[in-house]
Amino acid sequence: MTEEKLPIIKHVAIAGNIGAGKTTLTTLLGKQFKWDVHYESAEDNPYLHDFYNDMKRWSFNLQIYFLNNRYQQVLKILKGERTVVQDRTIYEDAYIFAPNLHDMGLMTTRDFENYFALFKTMSSQIQPPDLLIYLRANISTLVSHIQDRGREYEGNMSLDYLKRLNERYETWIDTYKEGRLLIINSDDNDFAHNPEDLGKVINTIQGELHGLFIL
Repeated sequence: MTEEKLPIIKHVAIAGNIGAGKTTLTTLLGKQFKWDVHYESAEDNPYLHDFYNDMKRWSFNLQIYFLNNRYQQVLKILKGERTVVQDRTIYEDAYIFAPNLHDMGLMTTRDFENYFALFKTMSSQIQPPDLLIYLRANISTLVSHIQDRGREYEGNMSLDYLKRLNERYETWIDTYKEGRLLIINSDDNDFAHNPEDLGKVINTIQGELHGLFIL
């Protein structure tokens, strides 16, 4: 009788609001575990600057761009042989950002319904992450991080917008059943600047991974 081999982890994803620390943690985990890294397409996104200047005009274009970009990332991860850590998930676009824009009157019902139908088709063709890491952060932490990185196009972002997103994140995480979930509090863990905090976060993640998979 041969011993059953546990699955090898392929896909770790970092979720969280704007400024929660996703990109920073994605980079640090990639270095720590020698994983490949898939970043969110922000700096080379052809719609992002326009969106922050005129959200109503560019919301649908932006969300379609992100949806397609993340769908292609997941397909590449599933076809590949190496473990990948991904900065933000396809689910956040569909369950947080797009419906928030719709509720704020910044995306028409026609566009939102079209977008969500496309998401349902795409999501049926892929698998959820082996481990989803959610970075929970309050508004003051988000604002501090956003100011520190100094992206010009984020300067027009309102506190109400961040608050609405945070509320949607909490609702989504409360009902997340697609796979393994780990919640890390960014308010209490300055993993970007404090090596001790980073060590605690890495140990926590290692515990989750070793509990289920072979690294």
